[in-house]
Amino acid sequence: MNEEKKNGFVMADLKAPEPLEIENRIMELCHQFPHGITDQVIQNDMPHMEAQQRAMAINRLLSMGQLDLLRSSGGLLYRIKESQNATKMKGSDNQEKLVYQIIEDAGDKGIWSRDIRYKSNLPLTEINKILKNLESKKLIKAVKSVAASKKKVYMLYNLQPDRSVTGGAWYSDQDFESEFVEVLNQQCFKFLQTKAEGARETKQNPMIQRNSSFTSSHEVWKYISELGISKVELSMEDIETILNTLIYDGKVEMTIIAAKEASAGSVDGHMKLYRAISPVIQPTGLIRIPCGLCPVFDDCHEGGEVSPANCIYMMEWLEF
Repeated sequence: MNEEKKNGFVMADLKAPEPLEIENRIMELCHQFPHGITDQVIQNDMPHMEAQQRAMAINRLLSMGQLDLLRSSGGLLYRIKESQNATKMKGSDNQEKLVYQIIEDAGDKGIWSRDIRYKSNLPLTEINKILKNLESKKLIKAVKSVAASKKKVYMLYNLQPDRSVTGGAWYSDQDFESEFVEVLNQQCFKFLQTKAEGARETKQNPMIQRNSSFTSSHEVWKYISELGISKVELSMEDIETILNTLIYDGKVEMTIIAAKEASAGSVDGHMKLYRAISPVIQPTGLIRIPCGLCPVFDDCHEGGEVSPANCIYMMEWLEF
């Protein structure tokens, strides 16, 4: 582990485990113990994982229909979910079973009918007939993808679509909620500004004031949740996405510290902290051109998802 002292904090560059890695490991444990595993088994296998990470991974696997939650004399058990759709598939011909299997393998990201056709080598008319039949049995469902408004992907009926399909909290009916994102952006920055102002009012030495102005992403998430401005449940990842936009705008800076003890918002013993900043002097006009600091500059082109024509940063800059 590489750590160094900086500004009174212990800096660390450890990478936290990805949620998918945690979910895969839990599934591996369930395969090793087909009669079920307890929460203690997961803790023993991954002792450095935070309780919040473990709970999020288990809840996601339960919502995706991959695990069953059972009660035993020893407490709760997690077990590989037996296929509830197996009985519904009785009487189906081989073609229908093949299409169902292809859709099941696609998971929560779904699969396009053209890809089903490619993998099954069946005529499109036959595939459309099978898809309608499976939908009527509530074995699968069609979900619109934010990547293409006219494109539908198919997945198992009981699955929650992945964020890459629905767009997550920032989309509603495949439309990007720009006003909602802007409100969150303003409220997160306001909270960090209040924290910074409170640190300055302590009249302590500059280093202590600076360190006191930092706050964790969990505190920001808690503040936003208590405001009640979101109709959907926002995750820590959602709030950190908003905080990252403030970093790109030059309004906020972030640092990583080694947490002295397990606490809310810490990952693998480390925590991200944020604070509001303000430049000593305003930069000149040319330096403030958004393209110079744009994080998606390489993906910006005419006709793309990001382009000069729909760039909100460019529009704001041109209003000066």
